[in-house]
Amino acid sequence: MILDLRTIYVVSAMTLLVLGSAHMVSYWTGRFGRWPAWWGASYLVLGVGTLLVCLRNFIPYVLSIQLGNVLTIAGYLLSFFAIRVLAGRPVSMLACVLALVCISLPVAALPSGDMSVSTRLFYVSAICCLCDLAVLREGIGIYRREKLFSAGLLAWLYLPTAAIFLVRSVMAATGEIAGPDPYGATVAHSWMASTAVIFLALRSMLIVLMAAERNRSELIALAHHDPLTGALNRGGLAQRLPVRGAHALALLVVDIDHFKQLNDQHGHPIGDDVLRLFSSAARSVLRPDDLLSRHGGDEFLVVLKNTAEDGAIAVAERMRSAFSEQVSAMTLFASLPTLSIGVAACSGPNIDFKKLLERADTALYASKRRGRDRVEASPAQEQAA
Repeated sequence: MILDLRTIYVVSAMTLLVLGSAHMVSYWTGRFGRWPAWWGASYLVLGVGTLLVCLRNFIPYVLSIQLGNVLTIAGYLLSFFAIRVLAGRPVSMLACVLALVCISLPVAALPSGDMSVSTRLFYVSAICCLCDLAVLREGIGIYRREKLFSAGLLAWLYLPTAAIFLVRSVMAATGEIAGPDPYGATVAHSWMASTAVIFLALRSMLIVLMAAERNRSELIALAHHDPLTGALNRGGLAQRLPVRGAHALALLVVDIDHFKQLNDQHGHPIGDDVLRLFSSAARSVLRPDDLLSRHGGDEFLVVLKNTAEDGAIAVAERMRSAFSEQVSAMTLFASLPTLSIGVAACSGPNIDFKKLLERADTALYASKRRGRDRVEASPAQEQAA
């Protein structure tokens, strides 16, 4: 046979041990959080398990078969927990240990002998298939939440290996892989094993690529957001304008009334709390596609896509009410902070954001002149211009 199955297993084990060591080294640098340790442990445990299995007939049965298969299952379970850690989802060590014990018990309980070979292969292959499908699902979830291309690619790399394990379990169930010598398998089984090695290496590289892509996204997010309120800064707003696909655009310019006096009287920490509170109140009334930006100091911009003037005024009033409701919980104020909001809207294929901002700014100053704590729309004659 051109492809010797035992040799392929040895190569797989060595590959897993090298990749696991590389992930552990990246963890020890302290630059990537906990997830490399989980991936490293997964690869190392799986590598040791694979190495023990391929030493069948050379070392005691309890080591090569029972311990080897238990470690193989443990390695695949750890890969599932590893991607949950990478996704920022909670992982309980107790749950991990209990899952390992419960799933490993049937393998450890199987008697030695040729008759149990196909049963063991069927069970282990089925568990590995389910683990790969679970990792695929988590990877797709990361892709949807964080829009990481590498996460989507990583997820789909688990589909071929899940298919390989499914076919392997079917072959074991039908007796095509059985005792007394499971390494005297079919050519198809050998090709599947050698293909799996390739996917193991590719997946390891994509995990590192995904971490790099995520770090880049986080740096961009930090550069485009105000660290105090979480709203976009000017650069972040500029990156998202013009708003594509918008037939109508409304702009709100929001100012917290008498904010300088508030800072002078209560101190900057309280002022920071009010800014954060406004950001929270604003988000509570905005849609996911709307943009909130801190324009400077206590002034914020809100961009509403496909919204006419009446709708924008309604949003501004809800925002003012939400802010008033939330700030009323801060009992230290003799008079509660309020909002002045200027609104401007326009429609058409060519929206001039600069002119829209000028009109909304004019409306804001009109709101201040007329007593503050109010919403003022852009003058009709300016809107028609």
